[in-house]
Amino acid sequence: MRTSPALRRKLISVAATSAALLTAASTASAVAAQETVSQGSAAPAAQTEAAPGTPAERLIVGYKSGAAEARSNPAAEADAAAKGEETGEDVDFQRRLGTGAALVDLGDGLTEADVADVVARYREDPQVAYVVPDRLNKPKADPNDTEYGKQWDLFESTAGMNVPGAWATSTGTGVTVAVIDTGYVAHTDLAANIVGGYDFIADTAVSVDGDGRDSNPADPGDYYAANECGSGVPASNSSWHGTHVAGTIAAVTNNSKGVAGIAYGAKISPVRVLGKCGGYDSDIIDAITWASGGTVSGVPANSNVAKVINMSLGGDGACTSATQSAITAAVNRGTTVVVAAGNESDNVANHSPGNCNNVISVAATNRTGAKASYSNYGSLVDISAPGGQTSTGTANGILSTLNSGTKTPSNESYAYYQGTSMATPHIAGLVALVKSANSALTPAQIETAIKNNARALPGACSGGCGAGLADAARTVQAVSGSGGSTGGTTFTSTTVVPIPDNGSAIESSITVSGRTGNAPSALKVGVDITHTYRGDLVIDLVAPDGTAYRLKAASSSDSADNVSTTYSVNASGETANGTWKLRVQDTAAQDTGKLNSWQLTF
Repeated sequence: MRTSPALRRKLISVAATSAALLTAASTASAVAAQETVSQGSAAPAAQTEAAPGTPAERLIVGYKSGAAEARSNPAAEADAAAKGEETGEDVDFQRRLGTGAALVDLGDGLTEADVADVVARYREDPQVAYVVPDRLNKPKADPNDTEYGKQWDLFESTAGMNVPGAWATSTGTGVTVAVIDTGYVAHTDLAANIVGGYDFIADTAVSVDGDGRDSNPADPGDYYAANECGSGVPASNSSWHGTHVAGTIAAVTNNSKGVAGIAYGAKISPVRVLGKCGGYDSDIIDAITWASGGTVSGVPANSNVAKVINMSLGGDGACTSATQSAITAAVNRGTTVVVAAGNESDNVANHSPGNCNNVISVAATNRTGAKASYSNYGSLVDISAPGGQTSTGTANGILSTLNSGTKTPSNESYAYYQGTSMATPHIAGLVALVKSANSALTPAQIETAIKNNARALPGACSGGCGAGLADAARTVQAVSGSGGSTGGTTFTSTTVVPIPDNGSAIESSITVSGRTGNAPSALKVGVDITHTYRGDLVIDLVAPDGTAYRLKAASSSDSADNVSTTYSVNASGETANGTWKLRVQDTAAQDTGKLNSWQLTF
């Protein structure tokens, strides 16, 4: 005989689960689906798991109305014992459910195959109407934040980021996100999640707070008069931009107030670099360094080192070596850097830091899941996220925390904004969820997980929107081992091939075998090229049938060095097996380089 199930099974408690979480309609449809499974087919995973990847420890057995086991507990107990003897497992009748079905215990330690064997024995019995696993349910109640229903970007099935499905696994606890932006204006829907930051604006004309750098990242307002920021530039009210970004990432949630944050268990470190008319690279570089745990002369050591940096900011031109150096150092310290692709409806290759290496560059989508009209695009975009588009209606923007002051702080408020600035904190919040779920992951692994678990954009994108629309639930499930994809089968070439200056195209081959059917609609193409002035390069993926897919076009304004990124290609029309080629050509003189390696991930 076995020990009591109470002694040999972990207690799984679902506290305060309301009956309203499972509606009568959904329960009825689930039962109907379970009861119509063909009696003769092999038990699929859904019939053997209590939760994805977890073998069931108990089964619910429904007997036909004429069976003795449907009326008699001793008969059901004897039948369980007989099934156990037939399979070599201990199968124990536990109790009768209100529907008349029998609950039988299998104990812990069984494999999915063991459970499938028991399920098969029951399904072969002509007296059994159905047998299903006793599945583990978790609360799925919406947050009680009063404005949550307006946050389509989190939960709508068409173009939302599927955030609620991630919360049962991770809320970002233990992770600090540095918001390198305009600073923070006090807001009660954020205050509990704010930790120490810093004001890095050295120029008092920009800081407008009466002093230079200090430990107070409060946002005094960034308004300016007409022509104050350049001839012809109209006046602008204070944006409270950093506070809006911070609210999307980590607004306090389930506090019966305002909005919900994506990673509401995380903390926000406000790092002020933007003031009147913008902010200088020099301040931003120091902010990146300090936020990620580096040393900045004259600035105290950071006691709230961030594992995620959000930069919803940008300017024109190539990623400078100075900015790239700061980003690379931050990533090497283990901090993931998430940046906005920009709002110029232009190729991101022309805008920094969205065109820097070692960042997650984010494009914006609207409420239909198409690229937002203003969003930048291109092969350097890594991923897309909801950024809203208020031209189709104010409520189609992104709602977050703000302040009502037009110049200086007044009353706390909420408002809809649009922009890649709003898309970027969606990904920063997702990175916090991922890092909290699996703290061992590197920035590169986190980026790969987000890309591999994105879903195809439901709307159109011309020019390149990265791997697709980020899916929070699927990504978090993947890194926590409960589903999703941490990266499929990878084929790699490490043969170094020199790229001649202003010469003929070079090609490197990878032979793919052992696959079935066609390549995926989001085939991942990882490229590692060392080359000065990467704008000279044209890069194509060539399928086995000779079809070429343009990964990167030449750009006379992209003067940064090297190409180290992952492209996503819709190769669903191509047979997977065969010889794939990466074709690289230098189209202008005076710069040289080499293809170090490349890979295909199916």
